[in-house]
Amino acid sequence: MKVIACYSFKGGVGKTSTAINMAWFAADSGQRTLLIDLDPQGASTYCFRIKSKKQDWSDQFFSNHKTLVKHIKGSDFDNLDLVPAQLSFRQFDIALSDMKKADKRLRRLLRSLRPYYDCIILDCPPSISLLSENVFNAADMVLVPVIPNALSERPLYQLYDFFDSKDIPVKRIMPFFSMVQAQKRVHIDAMQRIKANRPKMLKSRIPFSSDVEKMSEYRAPVAEFAASKPVFSHYNNLWSEVRQKLKV
Repeated sequence: MKVIACYSFKGGVGKTSTAINMAWFAADSGQRTLLIDLDPQGASTYCFRIKSKKQDWSDQFFSNHKTLVKHIKGSDFDNLDLVPAQLSFRQFDIALSDMKKADKRLRRLLRSLRPYYDCIILDCPPSISLLSENVFNAADMVLVPVIPNALSERPLYQLYDFFDSKDIPVKRIMPFFSMVQAQKRVHIDAMQRIKANRPKMLKSRIPFSSDVEKMSEYRAPVAEFAASKPVFSHYNNLWSEVRQKLKV
């Protein structure tokens, strides 16, 4: 079982779009896939047309896998399940702070799901917190979308520094360029600069596309309404590269 975290310290960079589409491609390739929506905003949950239970269970999330399994819901797609988000998930850091080995609780929880899933994808909130540290310790890969500009570049370097400070292997960080507008000189310059500083950027790039924005209107991955569009091929290339890196 492999765990892929879709994460960015900065919001609005295509993190949730990445999580949704990677989950679809993983499931479509035959992987038994679970998408866990850790972001209290619940965008992945919304796009997959799934509703969360009304009762607050955030304080039980990390207790044991049986509690988590009770909240797993099937999607409209074969091989793809989802744990829907709740607004109460904003309290995760409070719940974790009272637990032993608080920075590794998520890793322990996800390991118990190995008999059921081949791939777990985490849609993470845009913050660096105790929950984030749990994500970094649990993930085999931290997939980081980066808009090619200075405002997205700086949080990427901060992420590397955080991994170093916590002795988490930085090789888990897999950044890629997102929302790229190749006609913009500032994007071209930023991509050259970032690649020079961080040569381990993934080769795949996701262009700025109105079809990505339409995901919230169609409430579906791009494969469901834009399979003939270039953006579908770009996400497919990203999944292929991720799959090759993880050997799944």
